[in-house]
Amino acid sequence: MSTQRNSKSKGKPQGKRNADSKTKSFVKGNAPVKKKTAPKKSSNPDEMRLNKYISNSGICSRRQADENIAIGLVSVNGKVVTEMGYKVKRSDEVRYDGQRINPEPKTYVLLNKPKGFATTTAEGKGRTVMDLVANASSANIKPIGRLGRNSVGLLLFTNDDIVVQKFTNSKNGVARLFQIELDKNLKFEDFKKIQDGFKIEGKQIEVDEISYIQGESKNQLGVKIKNTGNTILRTIFDELKYDIVKIDCVAIGHLTKKDIPRGHWKHLTEQEVSTLKML
Repeated sequence: MSTQRNSKSKGKPQGKRNADSKTKSFVKGNAPVKKKTAPKKSSNPDEMRLNKYISNSGICSRRQADENIAIGLVSVNGKVVTEMGYKVKRSDEVRYDGQRINPEPKTYVLLNKPKGFATTTAEGKGRTVMDLVANASSANIKPIGRLGRNSVGLLLFTNDDIVVQKFTNSKNGVARLFQIELDKNLKFEDFKKIQDGFKIEGKQIEVDEISYIQGESKNQLGVKIKNTGNTILRTIFDELKYDIVKIDCVAIGHLTKKDIPRGHWKHLTEQEVSTLKML
């Protein structure tokens, strides 16, 4: 009797274990399957979706941008793009209905350039003006015009294409005032020649204004030109057999060096920008 009861009691747990083993079987075919998630692609900080690029520029919302992309109103680097989700780089040229747009806030930085810095955005040129304004803005600003490495004075940086076009317009450009020191006094006949305009190798050379600086010797001059570079100044005085000792840009339109020490910069005020656009 005791043997029978023991065998029954032993059999019950065994049956329970068998039942449990069926429900908790970890045979390969019944093992829980983990969902595989695709690894996230690291986003390129230099890239942006085209609709966001357009929206950030203030043209329209992203939804409207998608509609305008679809109907062919947007081009990237000269080619019409109709693909949704297309990504562009900051260096790309994006045009909306023919007009170039920029997703960055318009930025205007005025530098009082010291001697020894090249006016270039290219790398490998030694010290450049871009080093001086590196902390001025995260926007992709560039200098308007040029000042020679050994020239000093005001240089304007911006990412506003409309303002850049104002400077590069040869007829209605923004005047810049230079203070020039020559190696010798400028003769009056040469002064008149520059004032009236003359030809060099068949090309008419003109300045807006020229004057002797009051209270200084006759080798100190003020010259106002609309050209974006100062090469024309060297061309003029080389032709007349004078060497330029110093070139200093002391004003750009209404902008002056007041409160900007050499080697320093400032952001233009809203009033200064507004006046600049009206010139």
